[in-house]
Amino acid sequence: MFKYMYEVPEEKKLRLIIHTDAKNEADDQYAIVHQLLTTKLDVRGIIAGHFEVGQNRFAAGTTAEESYREIIKVLRLMDVLDEYKNRVYMGASEGLPDSAKPLISDGARFIVEEALRDDSRPLFIGMQGAITDLACAILIEPEICSRMTCIWIGGGVYPQGGCEFNLSQDVTAANIVFSSAMPVWQIPMNVYKQFAVTLAELQLKVQPYGKIGDYLFRQMVEFNLMCAGNANWPHGETWGLGDQGVISALLDELEKTDGFTTRPAPQFDPVTMRYIDAPENREIRIYHHMNARQTLEDFFAKLQIQYPKTGSCL
Repeated sequence: MFKYMYEVPEEKKLRLIIHTDAKNEADDQYAIVHQLLTTKLDVRGIIAGHFEVGQNRFAAGTTAEESYREIIKVLRLMDVLDEYKNRVYMGASEGLPDSAKPLISDGARFIVEEALRDDSRPLFIGMQGAITDLACAILIEPEICSRMTCIWIGGGVYPQGGCEFNLSQDVTAANIVFSSAMPVWQIPMNVYKQFAVTLAELQLKVQPYGKIGDYLFRQMVEFNLMCAGNANWPHGETWGLGDQGVISALLDELEKTDGFTTRPAPQFDPVTMRYIDAPENREIRIYHHMNARQTLEDFFAKLQIQYPKTGSCL
């Protein structure tokens, strides 16, 4: 499939599970495409996540289904649906009602299955929204905590924290994951907002490149107009491709430690979503800076190499 004039050594490849609330807004689609175009990553499966809290476009209980349909659409436009259609899984349709009992979904089962599979390559899960399904997988089989790493796009600005969309979807689940033994790389709100682009940049660098490039650009323009009545977001001519933080972390050099700090994983206040110190928890990685330009340019380059230019930027 890939048209690159280089190869990634097998020893350098990583297993990845993509977890995405793909129909929530307009940036998950970019991250899905970038991850699938990256030969360092062996994408083992894609899980459709819910985005029930704070949305009013879809009927209650249907947002994970909407994410599923959007994933299938992206795969079709990339011309890779036949390769991945049997590796797309439905996640839970809502957040956890309590911390004692998991919500059983195909997505949670797949996380457990892949984590327990005999494979020496490191396994990561990129959580690009609600963290419900990973918490459920931990409740189903705690052993997975020693066999994979979670990269989560979510949480407020340190040290206080506070309201943040992905966290708001399921604070209970976030507390389960953060209090578990699983390694966590957290990319909080102020860091995922570093992946800023303009619509003009996307018109020039994305829209002309294949059916998928055209769709990525046009669905963002449409969403931008649909949300025009919101007071504070979006901003009219700019956007944040925040979910690119997952791939930025995976592309970065392991020795490059100046972009994150480590500290005991906090807990989250269930009402205010502020951080609560929990010094007894194991340490997690918390990013404060990522190489956004390198990551975005890598995406633009891979898209343009892989898909021929099909039209003007008009």
